[in-house]
Amino acid sequence: MTTKVHAAVDGRGRLLKLILTRGQSGDAPVGEKLLEGLCANHVLADAAYDSDAIRLRVKRMWAQACIKPKGNRKVKKRCVKERYRHRNVIERFFGALKRFRRIATRYEKKSANFAGFLWFASLFTKHF
Repeated sequence: MTTKVHAAVDGRGRLLKLILTRGQSGDAPVGEKLLEGLCANHVLADAAYDSDAIRLRVKRMWAQACIKPKGNRKVKKRCVKERYRHRNVIERFFGALKRFRRIATRYEKKSANFAGFLWFASLFTKHF
């Protein structure tokens, strides 16, 4: 059994929201839940989160979506390259979390405990 960690961070790499799902579940449905209650000017996301529903949610937030289009999308949505480069903040956030052995190996059986350790470890990550 595997677990996917979906996270929303601000521009400095501080954790705003966290959702855990099963490893085989899709990313796009979780992306909508991840955006609920957040305010942002820009939303940067990977191709796994490329869906019309997420783009509509971002539009309703009065924000600009910079989501890399999936390869199978018929009409490719454009993404500003200079802005998409800042997506490395979330990659560095996950890299910093993996330094904590308890998180990298996931000793916790219960997802609530694992999420708690993720939140706790995020307090000790370097903010960029």
